[in-house]
Amino acid sequence: MCGNTMSVPLLTDAATVSGAERETAAVIFLHGLGDTGHSWADALSTIRLPHVKYICPHAPRIPVTLNMKMVMPSWFDLMGLSPDAPEDEAGIKKAAENIKALIEHEMKNGIPANRIVLGGFSQGGALSLYTALTCPHPLAGIVALSCWLPLHRAFPQAANGSAKDLTILQCHGELDPMVPVRFGALTAEKLRSVVTPARVQFKTYPGVMHSSCPQVSEQGCAPPP
Repeated sequence: MCGNTMSVPLLTDAATVSGAERETAAVIFLHGLGDTGHSWADALSTIRLPHVKYICPHAPRIPVTLNMKMVMPSWFDLMGLSPDAPEDEAGIKKAAENIKALIEHEMKNGIPANRIVLGGFSQGGALSLYTALTCPHPLAGIVALSCWLPLHRAFPQAANGSAKDLTILQCHGELDPMVPVRFGALTAEKLRSVVTPARVQFKTYPGVMHSSCPQVSEQGCAPPP
């Protein structure tokens, strides 16, 4: 990889799927709680486009309040999964800054922001939404799977001015027991108060629990040709 990855800690050991041709676009995908980027890199490698670089960073290992302070990969601490649960504001903001640094690294290496898709699953999807809405660079789009918007009460005021033109695809399993689909619907409603409403697409999937499926990943993780 070109550039100095030492200044971007998330890149030093990220799972990366390189393009088969000259890379002119990128997908940055964030895994969920307790996972790593490897499983998503493997999944994305099966649907990759030749001009796209896929970057799946690993979250740091930290104690997670929701799981009795067990140490596991987590982008930020989680106290609960309800809309009114306390939130790790400092941790969320720090994690978002780390993702923005990764985005800026790719921009410096020749991939413009409007050809970078940011996505994620569960906690990773939540972080992708918060990062994109507060990012000063207009991204190609957001793919948010089975997730929610962290610090939702801060929006729309906390959003960057460029966020209004974001394109957001939200996908949620109708049988999700971890992040119920109604939380996803509430998130979509909030997002439509931040970005141009027609740019938010909320899709639900009958029979799907707290998981993704190849069709969802393939549909969403496709940057401009």
